[in-house]
Amino acid sequence: MTSVLFQRVALIGIGLIGSSIAINLRERKLAGHIAIATRRKDTLDRAQSLDLGDSYHEDFAEAVAGADLVVLCVPVGACAALTALIAPALAPGAIITDVGSVKGAVVSAMLPHLPANVHFVPGHPIAGTEQSGPEAGFLELFENRWTILTPLENCDKAAVARLQNLWEAMGAMVEVMSPDHHDLVLAIVSHVPHLIAYNIVGTAADLETVTQSEVIKFSASGFRDFTRIAASDPTMWRDIFLTNREAVLEMLTRFSEDLASLQRAIRWGDGDALFDLFTRTRAIRRSIVAAGQDTADANFGRLRQHKDLPGQQ
Repeated sequence: MTSVLFQRVALIGIGLIGSSIAINLRERKLAGHIAIATRRKDTLDRAQSLDLGDSYHEDFAEAVAGADLVVLCVPVGACAALTALIAPALAPGAIITDVGSVKGAVVSAMLPHLPANVHFVPGHPIAGTEQSGPEAGFLELFENRWTILTPLENCDKAAVARLQNLWEAMGAMVEVMSPDHHDLVLAIVSHVPHLIAYNIVGTAADLETVTQSEVIKFSASGFRDFTRIAASDPTMWRDIFLTNREAVLEMLTRFSEDLASLQRAIRWGDGDALFDLFTRTRAIRRSIVAAGQDTADANFGRLRQHKDLPGQQ
């Protein structure tokens, strides 16, 4: 049976990640008290109606007072201002972490505001959906998914171990790496794919020779999957691209060069080059499934839409 790992956890922001953490803390009994804070009263009221926490705060300093763990579950662009706001109220020895998809910029933004007597352990759970808000969270979000921790070189090892234990108790697998390496890895596995998805969906919407109704009506599976990614939270992804611009631009340059090679292969009818590329990429997909990071079920595990299924018209 899992024991309480933190006496008071303050969650600043209560969207998909924050609410999923809250549900895990409550259901698995990992925290003695869950304090939830957000600026918008309607969001706070929704969180309270869902019984996500033990106390609810519009005052961030009040929420973090006495907390031995503070988790910033906000867009990366908001981290600096929030850290400056809560810093005077942080308890000595408290662990401060975040869930942002960019780490180098988060470290640079938060570190100058943090007192020397707290432990800063930046983090990033690589788990999510295109949904947002307090209602989007669920217990299994982190199950068998990776969380990356990027502690600084002088960070207290016991603090890192405590945070790792928490993520593992919520079902996650944990990897530790430097902030810069994290940002380079995420640029290619997450940030650039999202940028491509946004661009493809935007291009389709802007085509003059194809109407928007046709794009929606005749969208094939590939385009549908791009629209799922492109439905992600605009504020969060705006901040990600602006704060991880160097790594994203580096990966975009490589992508553009590879795309030009693919364009030449199509123009010159180089079927062998196309076949070799598609064979390699297919192997990557199979490796992801074999690693348990996706399902090999038909139709990506989606329930097929049949009129004779219960509850469907």
